[in-house]
Amino acid sequence: MTIDYQWRGPLADPELDALHAEGFGHPGGEPAGEWLARLERHSLGWVTARRTADGALAGFVNLAWDGGAHAFLLDTVVAPDARRQGVATRLVAEAADGARTAGCAWLHVDFEPHLRPFYLDACGLRPTAAGLLAL
Repeated sequence: MTIDYQWRGPLADPELDALHAEGFGHPGGEPAGEWLARLERHSLGWVTARRTADGALAGFVNLAWDGGAHAFLLDTVVAPDARRQGVATRLVAEAADGARTAGCAWLHVDFEPHLRPFYLDACGLRPTAAGLLAL
């Protein structure tokens, strides 16, 4: 499978909602216009992964930021049939390049324990102490 990666690649709300719902195991249904409006308002950028053959969205990662030195990975997701082929690792690498180009000095990500090998080993992030408050 050949994949095309694009910084701030074009997206349609329904396709991103469907990928997000499939990838994170919840029902879709974001109101029309919500994904793109939030990305444009709050994100430094995002990376899309599309199958070259049909243009279908195969992966996505959002890169939020503080407007300065810190960027934050959110919503790294790959379609089930495109997993285990390096798509997520490439999404993170492209997002890191986008953050670096924007002048960010730090890339942060929070993740569940089962994703530790992916983010620390495959993507090269290093562990840090952090805090979290459920609101």
